[in-house]
Amino acid sequence: MAANFRQSDILEIAQTQGRVSVDDLSERLGISVQTIRKDLAQLAEAGKLERVHGGAILPSGVTNIDYAERQELNRAAKAAIATRCAADIPDNASVFLNIGTSTEAVARELLNHRNLMVVTNNMNIAQILATNPTLEVIVAGGTLRRSDGGLTGPQTVLMIQTFKFDYAVIGCSALDQDGDILDFDLAEVGVSQTVIAQSRERFLVADITKFTRTAPVRIASLKDLTRFYTDAPPSPQIQRKCDSWKTQIIQS
Repeated sequence: MAANFRQSDILEIAQTQGRVSVDDLSERLGISVQTIRKDLAQLAEAGKLERVHGGAILPSGVTNIDYAERQELNRAAKAAIATRCAADIPDNASVFLNIGTSTEAVARELLNHRNLMVVTNNMNIAQILATNPTLEVIVAGGTLRRSDGGLTGPQTVLMIQTFKFDYAVIGCSALDQDGDILDFDLAEVGVSQTVIAQSRERFLVADITKFTRTAPVRIASLKDLTRFYTDAPPSPQIQRKCDSWKTQIIQS
């Protein structure tokens, strides 16, 4: 297999899974681990991947990856996380879901619930939940972000401040070793911070790809949350911090 075609395959796998490992790529593509390491080094030099121990991940930066790519990124893991999170939200509750493909996965899992009041600043979530007539869906208006259907800005924050939610389910773009939850858009972060302040139970849904990415804007700390739903064990450092903060880690 020519190097350019092989590297295109590697990128496609990385965009689907969020990360790739040398051993898995070697087995999947039938190529030696030495050749895979060389491919990953070349892709990293080109800025298309970031090398990590044993493999590579999608690059981080000061801007998020495209929404279409985020939809495909680690899709199965997000669905499993969403199933576990939705199971902990009872019927007859008020819920806020923010912008993100992980929260959209939670919305799909809430379709079998009854008599929820769901407030969201995500147009995609509103469309998903509109098919269940027992759910009251309220869209927190604001400035439309056309790239992903998100609504942000002062009007969004003001509307959210009129509620006190039973549950908030938020996503993020990155999670660092200090336990800080990070994102890219300052306006979106302001909305998420308001939601956390206006909710009794605060859930984060974040898959393993968020553990090794970075983003420039801090939303909050895991210590500000009730539960952290994920698909793989976080680092021992994060686990110790969550234990001390009484933040429950739930692995799907």
